[in-house]
Amino acid sequence: MTMPYYVPPEQLMKDRAEYARKGIARGKSIVAVEYADGILLVGENPSGTLQKISEIYDRIAFAAVGKYNEFEQLRVGGIRRADITGYTYSRDDVNAKSLASAYAQTLGHVFTQEIKPYEVEIMVAEIGPEPSDNRIFKVTYDGTLYDHDRVAAIGGEDERLVALLDASYTEGGSLQDALGRAKQALVDVAGDQPTAGWEGAVLDRTQGRRTFRRLTDDELG
Repeated sequence: MTMPYYVPPEQLMKDRAEYARKGIARGKSIVAVEYADGILLVGENPSGTLQKISEIYDRIAFAAVGKYNEFEQLRVGGIRRADITGYTYSRDDVNAKSLASAYAQTLGHVFTQEIKPYEVEIMVAEIGPEPSDNRIFKVTYDGTLYDHDRVAAIGGEDERLVALLDASYTEGGSLQDALGRAKQALVDVAGDQPTAGWEGAVLDRTQGRRTFRRLTDDELG
């Protein structure tokens, strides 16, 4: 009888983490920046049809980097969960924290139980009635959940991006100011690499119940 190949658990987890990080690093980062009237999400996107930023519910947005087919499954699952919760209970019961926690459980389960981990990082943002009520969550490939204030980033250079955005952040700034600072941070981290097009959206509390709005090419330009 052939003995099964043995791999120490710690080595297995290390290999899975390295595999996932390499896949995520191949994608383009996305940043979130709070401004006076809401939350901006923006990043480079070479595709004009495959979107990485989208609406989940009335006041909640979703963004992801990594393997498109994997985070698209998670996005659709989040929309279904939000719709069922809002229909069964109340629209007010749908919030970013519960969605981010569900994503964390899913990614954590896949990372520990499946052969191949998901090569994705996720951001879930929610705009509140006041700036102090805003919420931005980041979920990594292994299911780790982070809570961010003011600025956040996902992708291979997330720590550098957060440091740059924190250093330049202005409380109560305009959308144009936030967009300029976010794009500059992304360009600085990318170095001399040419930009491949931009994708951006906002959660704008001045728009009423449906706060999600995509930025036009003119606004992004």
